[in-house]
Amino acid sequence: MASSEFKAKGNDAFKLGNFEEAIDFFSKAIEVDPTNHVLYSNRSAAEASCKRFKEALDDAKKTVELKPDWPKGYSRLGAANVGLGDLETAVASYKKGLDVDPNNAQIAEALAEVEADLKSKEGGFDAAGNIGNMFSGPEVWGKIASNPQTSGYLADPTFVQMMQNVQKDPKTINAYLQDPRMMQVLGVLLGVNVMSGDQAKQEFAKEGDEEATSAPPPAPKAEPEPEPAKPEEPAPKEPELTEEERAEKESREAAQAEKQKGNACYKKKEFEEALGHYTKAMEMDGKDISYITNRAAVYFEMGRFDECIADCDDAVEKGPSLRADYKMIARALTRKGNALRKKGDLEAAMKVYKKSLTEHRNADTLKRLNDVEKEIKQRREEEYIDMDKCEEEKTKGNDHFKKSEFPEAVKCYTEALQRGPPARNPEAHKLYSNRSACYTKLGALPEAVKDADKCIELKPDFAKGYSRKGTAQFFMKEFDKAMETYKLGLEQDPSNEELRAGLQRCVQKINMGNSGMLSEEEQKERQAHAMADPEIQAILTDPVMRQVLQDFQENPKAAQEHTKNPGIMAKIQKLVNAGIVRMA
Repeated sequence: MASSEFKAKGNDAFKLGNFEEAIDFFSKAIEVDPTNHVLYSNRSAAEASCKRFKEALDDAKKTVELKPDWPKGYSRLGAANVGLGDLETAVASYKKGLDVDPNNAQIAEALAEVEADLKSKEGGFDAAGNIGNMFSGPEVWGKIASNPQTSGYLADPTFVQMMQNVQKDPKTINAYLQDPRMMQVLGVLLGVNVMSGDQAKQEFAKEGDEEATSAPPPAPKAEPEPEPAKPEEPAPKEPELTEEERAEKESREAAQAEKQKGNACYKKKEFEEALGHYTKAMEMDGKDISYITNRAAVYFEMGRFDECIADCDDAVEKGPSLRADYKMIARALTRKGNALRKKGDLEAAMKVYKKSLTEHRNADTLKRLNDVEKEIKQRREEEYIDMDKCEEEKTKGNDHFKKSEFPEAVKCYTEALQRGPPARNPEAHKLYSNRSACYTKLGALPEAVKDADKCIELKPDFAKGYSRKGTAQFFMKEFDKAMETYKLGLEQDPSNEELRAGLQRCVQKINMGNSGMLSEEEQKERQAHAMADPEIQAILTDPVMRQVLQDFQENPKAAQEHTKNPGIMAKIQKLVNAGIVRMA
């Protein structure tokens, strides 16, 4: 087969998302035409789609080697380097592509995206990691030693070891945030007044085919004069065949001709004619299972699934003894799985897909397996639905709750949700609300928040959902978040006394924290929760906000200007509500 035919098959497979199959066809095309740069480029794209970035990079390099004035090769180089995480080399590759074709919008866009990612990695923050990075400089020890509040810590070997751990791995900072010494040092480095409860009291007292997709290449360079053609060497003579071998060869060629006719009829949806051609090919050559799998494909399209399955089984049985390509055996198994799925036998289809993947791991088959597993799960859930049972379990859960039997209540509410899921039960939000209350009673506060969120999602105007969430957040010492939750609830039901009372409790706790009236343990727990909040970490690692906080302590005039900026003041209020800083 000519390289152009393999290439066309590879392009078709790529467009269908069958990347492994596309790689196979492009590889065969390269065997026929190893100097065609487009084939290496296309195979690189397919390999990158399979996340095989090392192979994609090798093919991209070969593309550039064969055709250095073709911009698409540099695009392939850049994409492979991005996949390998080498953003700097990717930038260099894209820039070389733009040197070849300055007007190539596709490469320019890719370059901009990678440069933005690179800039983000260099100048952005990684939550806890970025806060930990503030401890990496050599000047840190000097700042600790020169500050009277922290200099004494250096005499403690456990403190020195803790600092060295953070310097080695900045992401370990979260493990030490509850240590008051770490909070004090963090305050010194940030220029922020981060205080414990007792300190606050004392002070108060005084953050496919790719050529068409690229821009036209620049004008070709002048090529050297071609060398005089060498006289063709005489083709080697084919070995003499016996009568039996000649008959077998002719039969095989005739079978291939019938297969091509069958393929043409299949594409025209002339299925009866296609069946006849494939059947003749099978009769002429019994050593090629592709005729059987092709006929199975026709049966599938005709809806004759039992016959399709029979042909697939025949191909799988004969394949090993005929030394058939394992990919073809896998394809027969996948086709059988498709037929079983159409018949509604999802369990059998799942088993066959798994067997196919043991022969050859193909992205298309894997997706079909995932889809059928989801269908099986959905079918089981549908079969389990029983609204009478749902109501019965809800009543049991309510009874257990009244008796303070909260684990039993959780079990009943969970069963009720399985019997009456949100898609079929308009009252499902109440089950999530009730289970959230149980989790709060059990001290499983994150689970309580999660169920309350689901309740709010299902019924945004149900005030009880906000009350459940706010209560859990309050007990987690996240007073600022609880306050926001209660406010959202009051937007839905302004007269709700439960929400008003919850909001008042939050305001009281926040004021107590700012006045140094919380216990040492409460203040430490509150600060630890706040420092683990990505939003708080983002504010504290924002260079602008760090300068603002420093101005509030050292430059009253600049601080006065900052108070005029609503965005800055909102972030400062967030820090105050979280107990990180205190406004005098």
